[in-house]
Amino acid sequence: MGARKRLAAEKRKEANKSVCQAKAVGVPTSPRKMRLLADVIRGREVFDALNILTFSTKHASKTLEKLLRSGINNWQEKFNAKADESGLYVKAVTIDSGRILKRFQPAPQGRAYRIRKRSNHITIQLASRTIENAELATEE
Repeated sequence: MGARKRLAAEKRKEANKSVCQAKAVGVPTSPRKMRLLADVIRGREVFDALNILTFSTKHASKTLEKLLRSGINNWQEKFNAKADESGLYVKAVTIDSGRILKRFQPAPQGRAYRIRKRSNHITIQLASRTIENAELATEE
């Protein structure tokens, strides 16, 4: 590995030390529908995002709420601190396309329509504003 790649990898590792994430793979919801909710909660405080997802009527909100709760628990285990005291927020939410199941539905006059059942992969990254501010103060 070259020096430039090694330095970039070390920077990524340092940046990920203050971040915690949760992943869900193969969620049977269309990525387009999931991204509508992901855009709403990105950058918000964790408990504001939980309120939004709890009272949302969209089908995807249940999955995102469950994953966000998992991310909060992961963060509490990693840093051994309470989430409500640390200024925890949703740093990033990425929705990637997963496997597509292809099915056929009978159509008039002997034809068949293709149905594409989409799935997605979700990654939520949580970070603390207090930890990031402390790191910035030590760098200066």
